Amino acid sequence: MIKIASATAIVCAAMFAVATTPASAKGCLKGAAVGGVGGHFAGHHGLIGAAAGCAVGHHMASKKDKAAAAQAQAAQAQPAQGAAPAQHSKP
Repeated sequence: MIKIASATAIVCAAMFAVATTPASAKGCLKGAAVGGVGGHFAGHHGLIGAAAGCAVGHHMASKKDKAAAAQAQAAQAQPAQGAAPAQHSKP
């Protein structure tokens, strides 16, 4: 009996630890809204459309974030182009 209670307590603690991590739903809400409306009008499949829209929206947001990170890294890797070194003329 004590083993079952201990196992249950450990499982519950693990579930609460996982449940309190922040979720990154970038793109999911917008995609789910668009997909849900599209699925509703395409034959009353709003839930399927919302699930697919969430997946597509999250994928597109992730792709956009990766492109922005790559662009920022490329901009940081380029040397600064500013004023040319001063040229001294002979007096």
